Amino acid sequence: MKTGFYALGRLKKGQRNKTEQAYESMLNKMMVAGEILWYRFEGIKLRLADNTFYSPDFAVMLASGQMEMHEVKGHWLDDARVKIKVAAEQYPFRFIAAKPKTKRSGGGWEIESFD
Repeated sequence: MKTGFYALGRLKKGQRNKTEQAYESMLNKMMVAGEILWYRFEGIKLRLADNTFYSPDFAVMLASGQMEMHEVKGHWLDDARVKIKVAAEQYPFRFIAAKPKTKRSGGGWEIESFD
């Protein structure tokens, strides 16, 4: 099992890390292509329980009008996976997690759906 220390809160609220920037670039291309109508970074905060909230990285509106919540992760921690599963059970959105693929494996995104 891989263990280590991870920096929490190293970026100010509203700032994107490099993985989120790359994903946003893909969302911009999807918007130009007409696949999505709108997206917002950290635009929604969902209450899961008392004093427990989940803020997906991107709220995305598809061309069909359906709303999706997108989480972008380079590495999953157990608490983040639990939160997205709980949110998917409580809210009527499609929840998607995107993890970048290595260049060696062809690049792009590995997509996991929670619905």
